[in-house]
Parts: sequence; C-alpha cells; structure tokens
Amino acid sequence: MPKAEVAFEEVSKEGVTVLMAMPPLTVLWLALLMVIVDLEEQPETSLCSITKDKFKASCQGKSLFSVPQDLPVTLQLLDLSYNKFREIKSGDFSSFTQLKGLDLSYNNIAFIANDSFSSNVLLEQLNLFNNSLGEIPSQALKPLKNLRELFMSNNLYPHSTLDGVFSTLKKLEVLSMGGPAIQTVGSQDFLSIKEIPLKQFALKTASSLLEYQTGAFSKLNTTSLWCDISLDKNTKALPLMLQDLRGKPLRYLRFRKLFEFMYYMDTTDLFSGLAELEAEELVFFRGKFNENLLRLALLNVQKSRIQDLSFIAIDFARSPEWKPPEAGIANLTLRHLVLQDINNPDILRFDWTFTWFAGVTYLSILNVNFNVVPCDAWGEMRNVVALNVSRNRLQNSYIYNQACVYQDILPKLEDFNMTRNELTSLKTVATLTSSWARLSKLDLSHNLIGDLNEFPCTWTPSLVWLGLAYNAVTVEIFKCLPTTLHFLDMSDSGLERLDMGYFELAVDLQELLLSGNKIKFIPIEWKCPNLRILHVDDNSFGAISKGSFGNMPHLAYLKAGNNPYHCVCDLYGFLQETLRDGKLILLDWPSEWTCYHPEPLLYTSVAAYAPRVTECDVTVVVAIAVSITATVVIVCMVLCWKFDVPWYLKATFRIVRSKYRASHSQPSKPFAYHAFISYSCSDAEWVRRELLQRLEASTPPYRVCIHERDFTPGRWIIDNIIENIENSRKIIFVLSRNFVDSEWCNYELYFAHQRAVGLGFEDVVLVVKEPIDLQALPNKFCKLRKMLSTKTYLEWPLEPSRQAFFWLQLKSVLGKAEMVNVDPSNAVLDDTEPTSDGMTDSTLELNDLSEENVTVDTQMS
Repeated sequence: MPKAEVAFEEVSKEGVTVLMAMPPLTVLWLALLMVIVDLEEQPETSLCSITKDKFKASCQGKSLFSVPQDLPVTLQLLDLSYNKFREIKSGDFSSFTQLKGLDLSYNNIAFIANDSFSSNVLLEQLNLFNNSLGEIPSQALKPLKNLRELFMSNNLYPHSTLDGVFSTLKKLEVLSMGGPAIQTVGSQDFLSIKEIPLKQFALKTASSLLEYQTGAFSKLNTTSLWCDISLDKNTKALPLMLQDLRGKPLRYLRFRKLFEFMYYMDTTDLFSGLAELEAEELVFFRGKFNENLLRLALLNVQKSRIQDLSFIAIDFARSPEWKPPEAGIANLTLRHLVLQDINNPDILRFDWTFTWFAGVTYLSILNVNFNVVPCDAWGEMRNVVALNVSRNRLQNSYIYNQACVYQDILPKLEDFNMTRNELTSLKTVATLTSSWARLSKLDLSHNLIGDLNEFPCTWTPSLVWLGLAYNAVTVEIFKCLPTTLHFLDMSDSGLERLDMGYFELAVDLQELLLSGNKIKFIPIEWKCPNLRILHVDDNSFGAISKGSFGNMPHLAYLKAGNNPYHCVCDLYGFLQETLRDGKLILLDWPSEWTCYHPEPLLYTSVAAYAPRVTECDVTVVVAIAVSITATVVIVCMVLCWKFDVPWYLKATFRIVRSKYRASHSQPSKPFAYHAFISYSCSDAEWVRRELLQRLEASTPPYRVCIHERDFTPGRWIIDNIIENIENSRKIIFVLSRNFVDSEWCNYELYFAHQRAVGLGFEDVVLVVKEPIDLQALPNKFCKLRKMLSTKTYLEWPLEPSRQAFFWLQLKSVLGKAEMVNVDPSNAVLDDTEPTSDGMTDSTLELNDLSEENVTVDTQMS
C-alpha cells in the first residue's frame, strides 16, 4: 500500500477516535457548522436574466439592495428597476466599462456618490425616474459626455436649477426632470442647457405651482415640451409660459393636469399666447375641463398654427352657470382631432352644437361612451376624411335614424372605423353608408354582428376594405357582403362554412383573413381569381391537398398553421409541391404546423412528417408492382425452361383430354391384343428393352403383339400382319429412319391405313423414336407423311426426367389394360357389337406447338 494511503487511513482512524470521545452535543454543532460552510462554498445562482451574448441583463423586481457581483463585465444594457436600492456607492458600476444603458427607476435611491459613473463614460441612457434624490446628482453626471437620454423626474429635490455640468452634456437629446417638491421655477434654472438642442424636455412640479418666473422657458431649446404642471393656484403662470415659448422651435406641446383640483371659471383668456407659437400639435392629458376652458382653448387654437389637437382622459363637466354663446366654433381647422378616454360624452357638443367638427380632416372619438349620433352631427362632419368612433356604445337604432337625411353627407369620408361597439346588423350599416360616394374602408371589428336574415344589402360601390373580425357570423353573412372588396377580414367570427358563390362574384378580392374560425374543410372548388393573401390559421380543418388552392392562380402568401392536420399523403404532397415551387409562401411555416392525426403522430411537427415514397407516390408503387411482376414472370419462365414445366403441363393436358375422350368414345369390338407394334428390326432392342418391357410389366399388364414373337409360324407374313393388326385394338408405329427403310413396315403401315378407313386413324399411335425429316421421306411413304402432318404423335424423350410422362401418355392412349380374348379365332366379330370387357378406344389429339417445342408432340407440316 502506498505511504499516502497509509497516512490517510491513520488520520481517519484518529479522527473517528476523537469524535467518539466528544460529547454528542458538540458533535452535532460541528456537523451543523460543516453544512453551513458547505452552503457558503456553493456557487450562487444569479437572480438576473442575462442574454447569451452577455450584453444585456435584467434584474428588474428582484428586491435587490445592491448591484449583483456575478454580472458579466461585458454588459451594455443593465436593468435594475423596481428594486430596493437606497444609494449608489463608488465602484458599484466600475467594472462595467462597456455600459451604454442603465435603468435605476422605481427604487428608493436618496444618494449617488460623485464618482459612481466615472468608469461608465460610454453611458448613453440613464434612468433615475421615481426615486428619492434630495438634489440633482450633477457631479455624478459629469463624466457622462456621451449621455443622450436622462430621466430624473419624480424625485424629491426642491429646485429645478441645472448647474454648469449640464452645459457639458453636448449630446443630450432627452431630459426629464422635476418632482412634487418643486414649487418654484426660476428664470435662470435652465440657462445651462440653452445651447443644447433637445428633442424632448419634460418638467414636473408640485400639484399647485406657486411661482413661475418670467423667462424660465425662454432658455429652452427643444422641439417637444411636456409640462406636468398644475395651475390651480397660479393661473397667471400659463400666459407667461406661452409668452416665453414664442419664437422657439417648438413643434409639440403637452400639458398634464393643467387643472388638477378645480374647474376654471374665470373669463381671463389663459391660452392667448398660442397664436404666437410655432407648435403644430397640442395635447391636454388629464386635468379638469369645463365648457369655459374648452371654448377658450379652441378659440385660440383656431388662430394658431396647431394642426393636431388631442384631449385625452380629461375630466369634462358642464358648469351650471355657463351660458352658451350665440355662435359655435365655426372657424376651427384641424388635421387631427382626438377625443379619447373621456367619461362624459357631452364634450361632443359642449356648446350644444357640433360646429367644431366642421374643419376637421381626421376625427377620432375614442371611448367617450356616446351611443347616439344626432342628425345634425353628420352634416357638420362634411370635411372629415377619416372618422374613428371605436370603443363606444353605438347601437343600430342609435347610429341610423330613419328620420335623418343621409344623402349628400360626409362627401369626403374615405375611412370609417366603428370597432368595439354594440352593432348587430350589417344591413343597417350598409344602408347608412350606401350614399357615401368616397367611402373605401369600413372597420366593424369587435361588434355583435350576426345573421339576422336582413338581405339583400346595398353598398356604396367605392367600398374596397371591410373588417368584420371578432363578430358572430354564419355562412349567411356572405349574402350581405359587398362584392367590390379588395380586402376582407372575418377573423375570429365563429364562421364554420364558406359560400363559394360569393368568392366567384368578388373577382377583385386580393386579401382574405379567416383566422380563428371553425372552418372544417377547404373546398377544392374554391375559386378566387385575384386573391394574393389568405389567412386560414387556427381553424378546424385537417386536410389540404394539391388541389385545395388550384383555383387561386395569384395566391402568393398563405397562413394556415394551428389546424388539426391529418398527416397523410395529400398534405405531404401539397407541402412538397409548395416548398419546391416557391410561388406560394407559407407565412407561419413550420412553427405553427402540427399533426393531430393519426394518433402516433399526435403533436408532431408537420415538418417532421416524412412518409415513405411507396406510401404517397402512386407512380412509384405502380413501377415497383410492374417490376416485381415482371421479375416473377421472368423467374417463372426461367424455372419452367430449366425444369421443363411446359412439357409436363402439356403432357398432363393430353392425358386428361385423352381420358375424357376415351370415356365418351363408342364401344369397340373385342380384340386379342391391346396393341400391335410395328417397328424396324434395327429398333427391336429398344422395343424389347423399353416399350415391351414397360407395357407388359404394368399392372394389369398389356397384351402386346410383336412379329418376332407372336406371328404364327408357317403362315404368310402378309397374313400374319393382316390378322394380328385386325386382332389388336391399337397399332403402335415406332418411327425412325430405319422404319422408313423397312419394306415390311411400309406394308404394316398400309394395312393399318386400310383398317383405319372410316375410323379417323383413332387406332393408330405414332411413336417417334428419333427425328424424321418429312420432306426426305420416299414417295411410297406418302401416307406416313400425311399422318405425321395431320395426326398428333408421341415423341420418345432422351431425357430420363421426361420418360415417366411418356409412359403415362402412352398408357392413356392405349386405355385400360383389361382382359382381352386370347383366342384369335374369336377375334373377328361384328363391328356393331358392344365390348363385353369394357375396353375403350382412346385417342390423343394435341394442339399445334411452337417452333421451340421440345416436348412430346411437335406438329409438322
């Protein structure tokens, strides 16, 4: 054992001995101490969210009291908002030399060390909004020469004076400052930034500004001024501010809570200085307004350069003491007028008229809670090009009054937005707008429009854009839709089916949005000749095939994800063709395409579905089937050729047919022999060894007549031939070249021919032992030539494998080997007598063979 291991073992034994000697309580404390030390040594998990490139970190809302020490030094953006910082100490950000953006808003920071940002010279954005700073941290900002945006409003410093440090921040573009503790704005407070052209300057003061010194805003050089200043106790400050802003490059002016606690009842014109400003946009956000203050503002706006006027979330109320003037606001000309988030709809006719709408081009009345449009209001909006009355409580009977005249009103209106109201009838809207000659865009989204069977509908022919999203429509809605549309949005409207007839009429439709409905299938006959953009995502159909969009030749963009797709060959073929051609772009592919069927592919991405080629390509399947079939046929042909299968089949056919014909042949007379064999002496050995041996050895044996054994001695050969031929049921001719050379064989053939007259040669059996050239036969064998040309014969096969079938065929031709009359004297009987032993005559008639026939019967001509 190594020495180190021995030493360790000895130390371990000693440690165990020491622990055993200690009191149990001491051992417990030691164990607890070891656990605490172990926990301290474990690495801390960062509370912040850090991007992979380690350029951004968000520590928002982590209840931090100090800057985390595990942040990467490469950070460029750091968010520490909504924490519990109370101070920023020296060195807190010294390691983040690349920092460009730092958010410390919504903390409780009361102190910032002067050198806190000395290492962050690249810092461009610093947010100190909503903290507890008791003074402006000028010295801490001194190193930040690249600072562009500084937000330090809503703090507790009591003065708005900017010292000379701010004059060095030459790149500053946005400055937000002030807080609830500022009650006085001094004339020299902003002198240090006089030469810095700001894009935005925002100032917040106490709820009631006590003093505004003349000349304070004259030091500002900004194009956008946000004033969070309440003038409840110092209304005279507003004319002074406007006076200081004369000649400034101001384009945007915004007042927040101009009057926070009271309504202005005085007759003094607070807005008299507006006419001398360069500002083009004026916004009043929150604060209290009555008819008096609103009229003063409008009278001065109509004399100013202001083109865009907004009243947002103001608290409007009528004054019981106010008396409306004899004339309304008739000369107000505005590009945009916005009335938004106002609870009291009386603001629309604050002076009991709607004349202040007459010169407005783009009018927005948003969330003002009005539900009726008086007849005279339509006529006053004669110059309105775009009218937005969304987020109100408009209903059918309130927006369309049959007592009103809607002809020749709103002659310039092109865009009408009525989203988020309580409309239920599409026909009512169609009737209202039917005479508006220039109306091209109508948005009715987020209403209650459904199927009320109010058809047909008459629309203005100029309408090309219609929004019906988030309603509750059915397929019947298509009967009321205008056919002049270029754009139609029916998303999230509960639509289940489509009316194909409408799309054939809407030939100009180019963009169709049907997302979020319940459409269950995409009809193949869907025709929309000029459609370019189609959204059918988040519906209920599961099948798309190559022909689904075939009648949309100009379709270029398709969004069809979030449907319960059946991942089958049709879908696969559509996607392959679409992705390959590139003519149709799938906007949400592949992230939103998921398989729902079949079950093994549930929740699988459609992009991962890749079926085998044989599953989807019919051409490949046919090609494989044809190839396999051809291969099988070729193999069978080779096997047939190799093992002589055709020969066996043909031989079997002959046997069966011969047996059939034998069973239907006429009964014959009794014979002494089953067969007479005619052969040449040269073939005698083959006859005795093969033919005679096989026939006479069968069970039961055949009785065969051969001349060298069965001819009667002493008789004439001719007589023996004639008698034995007559006494034999069949005559077998063993044909060979030697047979042709034999004179006696010719005689036997002749006698057999004579006997067969009238019998059709059914008793003659030709066995070709070896090939014979018919053309080479002598003329005296003309009968043999004729027989070989017209009668089917048996051919002796040299291959042993075929010889078994030869014998089977021959026995089939000879018939059953039953008992015969062995007495030749009784052999000659009347031809008309039936056979007593049941022997039948069998013939062998085979079909013609092809040239390559190597089997039993080759027909020669």
